[in-house]
Amino acid sequence: MSIARHIVQVHPRLLIAVAVGAAGYLLCAEGELITRLLTGWNAGVACYLLTIWVMMFRSRAADTKRLAEKEDESAQLVLVTVCVAAIASLAAIVIELAGASHLENGKKLLHYAFTGGTVLGSWFLIGTVFTLHYARLFYAEDGNDEPPLRFADGEKNPDYWDFLYFAFTISVAVQTSDVSVGTRALRKTVLAHSVIGFLFNAAILGLSINIAASLVS
Repeated sequence: MSIARHIVQVHPRLLIAVAVGAAGYLLCAEGELITRLLTGWNAGVACYLLTIWVMMFRSRAADTKRLAEKEDESAQLVLVTVCVAAIASLAAIVIELAGASHLENGKKLLHYAFTGGTVLGSWFLIGTVFTLHYARLFYAEDGNDEPPLRFADGEKNPDYWDFLYFAFTISVAVQTSDVSVGTRALRKTVLAHSVIGFLFNAAILGLSINIAASLVS
């Protein structure tokens, strides 16, 4: 099986999102480069989140296990690539905000809404891709006496809701709440997720203060 065919079969939603993002970039032909890039990014992120969440919400525990086991080591490359791209979007947002100071109030509000939506989209994307990764790591260890994640109610066959709860608790609070982490591989992943989550939370706070100060002045 060719690499391209393998990627299409394992990550079809991601490839569709990339195509939608590229289309969004091309359709915004008259804007500045940063604006075009962020427009394409937002379009791709929205497409990916919509398709992934629909899949997650329809999946039961057995479906979650089957889908998680379908993924392979390429999922790690996807995780790293998406996280790097999401962090890069923060740098692009800073550049985009720098060009908003000379705009009229109406256009400035639209500009801030656009950049705010970009930050939130990237934040939700990070939590979602980590959700998928936690599911894969959990079911990769299926059959061991001690599961890599131990839920408070003793759940042995978690579905995507359980992994969403775990991932977004880290994204929001940078802590693991009532779910215990039982393996070294998962602790490394949680550590990386916590650092990225802290970075995004700090960026959201800083951008919010910056926007508020700009509007007041």
